[in-house]
Amino acid sequence: GTARFGLPQSISIVPSALKADSGILTSLPERDSQYAEGDVLLTVSGRPLFLLQGKTPAYRDLVPGITGEDVLQLEEALQRIGFDPGAVDGAYDEETAAAVAAWYAAAGFEPFGPTIDQVATVHDLEQALVAAQNDLSTVEEIAATIPLAVSAAEAEAEAANKAAEAEVAAARGTQSLGLAQAAALATRLAGEVNVQSANNELAAAEREVLAAADLVARITADLEEASRRTGMQIPLDEVVFLPDLPVRIEAVDAAIGDSAGGPVVTVTNNQLAIDSSLPLDEAQLVKPGMAVEIDEPDLGIEATGVVARVASTPGTDGVDGFHIYFETLVEETSSSLEGFSLRLTIPVESTGDAVTAVPISALSLAPDGRSRVQVEENGVLNFVTVEPGLAADGYVEVTPVDGTLEAGQRVVIGFETQ
Repeated sequence: GTARFGLPQSISIVPSALKADSGILTSLPERDSQYAEGDVLLTVSGRPLFLLQGKTPAYRDLVPGITGEDVLQLEEALQRIGFDPGAVDGAYDEETAAAVAAWYAAAGFEPFGPTIDQVATVHDLEQALVAAQNDLSTVEEIAATIPLAVSAAEAEAEAANKAAEAEVAAARGTQSLGLAQAAALATRLAGEVNVQSANNELAAAEREVLAAADLVARITADLEEASRRTGMQIPLDEVVFLPDLPVRIEAVDAAIGDSAGGPVVTVTNNQLAIDSSLPLDEAQLVKPGMAVEIDEPDLGIEATGVVARVASTPGTDGVDGFHIYFETLVEETSSSLEGFSLRLTIPVESTGDAVTAVPISALSLAPDGRSRVQVEENGVLNFVTVEPGLAADGYVEVTPVDGTLEAGQRVVIGFETQ
């Protein structure tokens, strides 16, 4: 099989909504270089692209006031690399922003503060709040005077009604009584209309006060939210989360001076893996977890590994339909294996301890069907019945059934013909 590093993945730069343009690449890593959590992978227009560990990919600008899984993994990463974000609760608060600022400064970069647009938004909201508060004061002052107008209308109506009632009383027994009563009714109705009109003005003024107060509350909330978001923040194009660290640079897919956007580098983990395949009749013998001996005799390479995966069907992972793919993970080795074609040996069974073994050709069958070997003792050849065991590399394990065998004894493996 051929050795390679595992988990290749491409890293792309996604533009940030906090920036006017994407910028250009001003530095890039070199192939085979190693990067750990908190390292600066590359720079864009002099700004860093930090590497952090996390399962959730970066998908938005990380700014004060937001919450979510991406914020939680940011806080966890800050804590791991030595910058205290306060409560690790998935909420980007002032303590998180302070940790971000300290992290940037320690890496030699200016923290990313409020943008011009964010500052302008806060300024506009501050002005709008002042105007709304002034309007609220005005309508409150107007509303405060209207109850007096209601009271005046009620007093005026009451006085007019009393005068009209006096005229009715004076006209009793005269022909003008009807006219006096009609005039009193008209006076009463007119007074009620005036009082209702004053009450309507009061209700309208109270509604204006409520609307103005609601506007002040909404602008205040917007201003508080905008102010929270104007702290230290992390633009989307300045952080990348990867599930496993450290990583090595497999390939650089862009050049310094290119516009920053899309795939820029490909990384892998540091785990060497070997892609190989098995004939169909042997595949059933190999299982995940089995030990693998790895070598390349001509180059003197030796290593060990373990079977990580065996495909369930033939023809997958780039092998033909007559073979089954399997993957071997290489255990720690000082040898440079990447790109080499290596020999893999998988012992499908082991005796576990040292055993007595003879060349396979030394085994023969006795007339009764049992296995035997012929050994030399003091120049005399004798048969020893044996129980054969595992075989490998041209040798077979043997256990004497009758007689004895000792290491160093000579066994017959064939006869010369004259």
